[in-house]
Amino acid sequence: MRIAAAVLAACLGAWAQSTLTVEQLARFIKSSVQLKHPDRQVAAYLSRCKMSERLDDSMIEELQGYGAGPRTLEAMRRLRDASRDLPAAARPAPEAKRPTIPPPSPEEQKRIIQEVRENALNYTRNLPDFICTQVTRRFVDPSGLELWQSADVLTARLSYFDQREEYKLIMVNNSVTDQSYESVGGATSTGEFGSLLRELFEPKTRAEFEWARWATLRGRRVYVFSYRVPQPYSQWRISYERRLEIIAGYRGEVFVDRDTRMVTRITLEAMDVPPSFPVQQARTVLDYDFTQIGEQDYLLPLRAEVRMRSNRLLTRNDVEFRMYRKFSAEASVSFELDETPAPLSEEQTREQPPQ
Repeated sequence: MRIAAAVLAACLGAWAQSTLTVEQLARFIKSSVQLKHPDRQVAAYLSRCKMSERLDDSMIEELQGYGAGPRTLEAMRRLRDASRDLPAAARPAPEAKRPTIPPPSPEEQKRIIQEVRENALNYTRNLPDFICTQVTRRFVDPSGLELWQSADVLTARLSYFDQREEYKLIMVNNSVTDQSYESVGGATSTGEFGSLLRELFEPKTRAEFEWARWATLRGRRVYVFSYRVPQPYSQWRISYERRLEIIAGYRGEVFVDRDTRMVTRITLEAMDVPPSFPVQQARTVLDYDFTQIGEQDYLLPLRAEVRMRSNRLLTRNDVEFRMYRKFSAEASVSFELDETPAPLSEEQTREQPPQ
């Protein structure tokens, strides 16, 4: 897999006042603590916010215990006072306890990984020639606080023929264009159609797999394994502005369909990136789903999320693959799209407990 990152120039004015629920406030504070954002910067953002629900002392105490700084606490107390007359936040219903499902035996785990390896190494050989629509929604946050702002939406025709991918940019922000992908710049990714899977499961990569848990994904029971790939055996390239490049070690999780032994989700997170390299963090989540092409079902990319950080600049690409159809000269010529498809629902990508 290759990720190319370019610093997106941003001339941004002051943020408009944001309205937060108690849950959104809690997620924001916890994320800020984890990312070690300055207390003054977090408090300054909260000073421009208002609550849509009543903020109480118990939540402030909980966030103080999580590590919120003194200025952040003072900003939350002001939000508490301003929200006294608002309705209370809805309490989430307690999750029902589910029976514990024992993991597969160590011998069975080895057999599962071996079957998954064989499927992954043969994955691209079994794919048909097809055309689909790739929609990339790109977001940027110059503050580093995960306050995402939409950058653009790229809609492309993706042709897969003779085990090779070809991209043609069709629209930028719902406007037809003749631009190439290279000319629009910004953060991009490739490798969703097999190279990522193949490189992880190749014996020379020496990936180390361990049992993690059972889960349910898109209504199907899955095995979840964690893994690590040391840098000396990695093939994951991260490049910056097409002039600097490293090969990074990585770790993540693999979700395996229990019935077919096919990978339905894979996550990657870069490890041990050199401090001097401009991209300090890189993470990808790639989902596959069964899709009908012609009269047969194939496991094909559904959605990818690619996140990167360069100093305080955060970028996020939400990539969706839609409208698969069998490749033909007629299909290529007749490819038309009036507007960008709506985003996929969260239900299609949300992990659930084992059913």
